[in-house]
Amino acid sequence: MTQALDSEDLPRLFALVPCAGVGERAGAQGPKQYALLAGRALVAHTLAALAQVTRLAQTLVVLSPQDREFETQVAAFAGWVSRRGGETRAQTVANGLDELAARGAREHDWVLVHDAARCLVRPEWIDALIDACIADPVGGLLALPLADTLKAERDGRSISTIDRHAKWQAQTPQMFRLKTLRDALRAASHVTDEASAIEALGLAPKLVACGMENFKITWPQDFDLAERLLRTRT
Repeated sequence: MTQALDSEDLPRLFALVPCAGVGERAGAQGPKQYALLAGRALVAHTLAALAQVTRLAQTLVVLSPQDREFETQVAAFAGWVSRRGGETRAQTVANGLDELAARGAREHDWVLVHDAARCLVRPEWIDALIDACIADPVGGLLALPLADTLKAERDGRSISTIDRHAKWQAQTPQMFRLKTLRDALRAASHVTDEASAIEALGLAPKLVACGMENFKITWPQDFDLAERLLRTRT
């Protein structure tokens, strides 16, 4: 007979928010995560959404060692903060995983890595990801099926059309076991998201469909769109 898992052995869920970048493409005056949107810092909207996901045991924000703004900009944040950000996103996430482990997270616990700049994420989308992946052997990510025609370019001119069939735009959160993700990031190089590191291990993350609204603020014009969407939410 298989012995039932004790409640203490059940995997917990942690959120990890890499927040150590400067966002140069966004054209903001200073790190884009602290740019004001609808009256508060961009990252404050992100963390407010995560705070509404009741199944998360804790949220860890990983900052640059030089960051001196976070506590002022997000004074109401009640989660964990670590100033162990690295030179790349992958290094920042890897350092964040080490920090979670040091604070008691276990190898089989789930970690949901979410971009600080995806400030329009909704708690129900995160819950949908958890529901889809909690019993999955690999984990997965929110993603958007591609609808637009894709072009390859050279010198600013379209040179070919790329088949968009079975192609998705990766979003976050991306949800994987702590040990699996640590191992993947240690083995990977030059990855731009966690799923690509997992794929390099020969694993296939689950794609969980999400909407276009869960976009990452990257360009100057993105701020106006995000502000309009935030102000029209009910």
